[in-house]
Amino acid sequence: MTLRRFVSRRGKPVEIWCDNGRNFVSAAKELNSFLKNNQQSLIDFATHEKIKFIFSPPYAPHFGGIWEAGVKSAKFFIKRAMGNSHLTFEEISTLFAQVESILNSRPLHPLSTSPDDFLALTPGHFLIGRPLTALPSPDLKTENLTTTQRYARLEQIRQHFWRRWQKEYISELQLRTKWRTNLAKLNIGDLVLIQEDDVPPLSWRLGRITHLHPGPDGVHRVADIKTTRGSIRRPVVRICPLPKAEDLQC
Repeated sequence: MTLRRFVSRRGKPVEIWCDNGRNFVSAAKELNSFLKNNQQSLIDFATHEKIKFIFSPPYAPHFGGIWEAGVKSAKFFIKRAMGNSHLTFEEISTLFAQVESILNSRPLHPLSTSPDDFLALTPGHFLIGRPLTALPSPDLKTENLTTTQRYARLEQIRQHFWRRWQKEYISELQLRTKWRTNLAKLNIGDLVLIQEDDVPPLSWRLGRITHLHPGPDGVHRVADIKTTRGSIRRPVVRICPLPKAEDLQC
């Protein structure tokens, strides 16, 4: 039923990777027994549906390092954003759907090399063909909400998750190198993500570098950036270059 729900929502996948349930601690025995007894039936179903079903080797979580890291990061911040909140099934389903939207809105790669194109490729493009957006809502960061204000409390949790998760994502894009070297490889025309404070969920401010300002030692520490709202100037430590084609090939 889980697989059928996934296919109904996202379409039929070409490949499915399964970690054999080894990441489940309390239910590891039951899940491992289920997979052992039903693995062939799962593979037969996938073969009939022309889906390639791939099982990771036991005790090899690093085989799913990329998606496991994403799951770990999301779970870490969801737990801290929710705290001891008691949510109904509908409320937690809504929260998880909004968290899913936040994760799938992250910029991955420039869509083009045009200096006037400020759009980036996101997971949302693969799901719906365009960037994911969110309904506008007031900033509830400093509001003291009561237990009866459940809708506002849910929105406050979402905003809390967004603030913490997007900061971690930006920090992963930034290269922690010594300022005396030019290892950042910033060039005129590069699409960059601008680190801003207090931005609403799913709002990623992107821009193109128009000018780099080197210091006396020749190292670039300030850049002029063209955005949809005009030109701004930011220090290099506040901008995050998105991976380029040559970086992905490496």
